[in-house]
Amino acid sequence: MLGTTALLLALACFHSTRGSPTRRGDDLIVDLGYAQYRGNLTYPDTVSYLGVPYAQPPVGDLRFRAPVPLDTTGNTTVVDATKYPDFCVQGTTGGEAGGAGSEDCLKLNIYAPVDAQAGDNLPVLVYIHGGGYVYGNPAAWDFAHWVHQSPNVVIASVYYRLDSFGFLSAPEFAENASLGDLNAGFLDQRMALRWVQEHINKFGGDPSKVTINGESAGGASIELHLVANDEEGLFHGAIAQSVYRTPLPTPDQQKPLFDAYAQEAGCADGSVGEQMDCLRAADVSALARAQDAVMGSTELPYRLFHPVMDSVTFSDYPTKLINAGAFAQVPLIVGATSNETLASGDTIEEALMGYFPSMSEEEAAELVEKYPSDSFSSEEERTLVATGESTVRCARTIMGEAFSQTVPTWTYRYNQPNPTSGDSDVVGHAAENWMMFKGSNTGPNGTYTLTPLSDVEGAFAEELIAYWLSFVRAGDPNTYKLDRSPEWSTYSTAQRSRIALQEVEELASSGSFVEVETEEEAERCEFVGSQARSQQA
Repeated sequence: MLGTTALLLALACFHSTRGSPTRRGDDLIVDLGYAQYRGNLTYPDTVSYLGVPYAQPPVGDLRFRAPVPLDTTGNTTVVDATKYPDFCVQGTTGGEAGGAGSEDCLKLNIYAPVDAQAGDNLPVLVYIHGGGYVYGNPAAWDFAHWVHQSPNVVIASVYYRLDSFGFLSAPEFAENASLGDLNAGFLDQRMALRWVQEHINKFGGDPSKVTINGESAGGASIELHLVANDEEGLFHGAIAQSVYRTPLPTPDQQKPLFDAYAQEAGCADGSVGEQMDCLRAADVSALARAQDAVMGSTELPYRLFHPVMDSVTFSDYPTKLINAGAFAQVPLIVGATSNETLASGDTIEEALMGYFPSMSEEEAAELVEKYPSDSFSSEEERTLVATGESTVRCARTIMGEAFSQTVPTWTYRYNQPNPTSGDSDVVGHAAENWMMFKGSNTGPNGTYTLTPLSDVEGAFAEELIAYWLSFVRAGDPNTYKLDRSPEWSTYSTAQRSRIALQEVEELASSGSFVEVETEEEAERCEFVGSQARSQQA
């Protein structure tokens, strides 16, 4: 092991060959003009700037409203950005009470090469975390090792408001904007993308080379950004992992959830305006208890706080817009894990109708007919496929078919179980997160754990990161892939090629391989897409 003196000499030699970070100062400071941020040397070649604000704190009168641009007037102080900020207020998960976190959370974690500076024009990845729009702490998905592996990109990870703080909805909001804003949490993400356009160059990034990426609710957010109505040019490529095909109810359909929430928070009396005044004055802990109390209530058909069909940012359901070709024309990677599903119930029909409240018994039965028992090895497999395709997996086919008509498109099937999940045969939801983020598993209230990766797992993680960052750098996952990795064929309706991503024991080899999506899967997903109106997805 290097002694202290030897280590300092090695770092000095490294800086002399990679370029000096003197434009930040000796202690890694980046100057944005309105403020200076001191970062953390996470690796000898990587700096992490943690908790950089991109909007005004959404507190007080700004609670439940669209984000307000950051005040950038005359602050010349040096701000410490070496520690993770408070995450956004969390909802309950797994029976654990929520409420941990802060409302003052509209921030970014930014990871950059140590010698990056304005004018380097490095490609940029902007990551939007998952968690059902209810929970998620970006600290659980650290990107420093991505930049360390490929010190020629800049990565920004977004904190956005969650649960009721980000997605409280009532029809009156659309009629009177002074009451509140629909889809505030999604608008946070848009604001973060605007901030990146304006300021990422100071970290060495190129605002004309931005790729957006997310998993689960983050993947659903990517889908929504691709079909959103407002300004173009915020991004130039997209990676959608395990798209959470959650219904987008109308504000009217969400009103019973609003009413139940206001009741639990002690704000049931008066007009909606008076209720909103009460909710804005309420203590965060009261609102956290209220959102926990109503989430998942069997008395409410729509019982989750998440994006709604506002007819402004979203003119129709994502699947309908995508099938109509009304989406941002940017290169795309989209995929899912082998066995994931997000719905459960005593029967397949019950699971589907519970997940899609507007689906009728007849529509559910018609969908289930597409999954005859004799087509599957077991009823367990049949249930996983029949519920999993509508709730998440068919986004791969729906988006792949539409995007491949006009832009380069790649699809994947992630086929490596999370070894800490307790089921070595099932590749469940978010399995790839464990591999790509140092063995990370999320826990309640913003907590997470990290499990060391074996040499084999580490080699596979490098392969995945190389594909992803090759796409960020070149718009093609193959350009800078590892030499051992197979060529990832583009998807088309004629060939339906995709890659199956999995590890192999030989460190110098790849276990990934190209496969063809079956006709049966394509036909089932075409039918799923035809139910966009009843699924509201």
